[in-house]
Amino acid sequence: MKIDNSLKSSGSVSDSKARVAREASTSTSAPSESKVQLSAFASNLQKLESAVENTPVVDSGKVDEIKNAIAQGQFKVNPEKVADGLIDSVRQMLSAQPRTA
Repeated sequence: MKIDNSLKSSGSVSDSKARVAREASTSTSAPSESKVQLSAFASNLQKLESAVENTPVVDSGKVDEIKNAIAQGQFKVNPEKVADGLIDSVRQMLSAQPRTA
């Protein structure tokens, strides 16, 4: 059986990009004084993103509080809560693994 390659390649991706770039440069484009105006939603989103970027991942005050409690022997561990957390973690790991027969 012979395979007929009747579909011809129209060129590589880089050829297509070069063609698009040439067409863009030769076409009439907007004046270089174009202005972009963001919507109120987009502006608020930018403010929120910068606020999140500046928020620390760890609450250092809480960490210091726990360190001091441990150092003074006042930190109490709830073993039931720790055990429940470990069991939940194992369940999540097991459910994430693909099942094999």
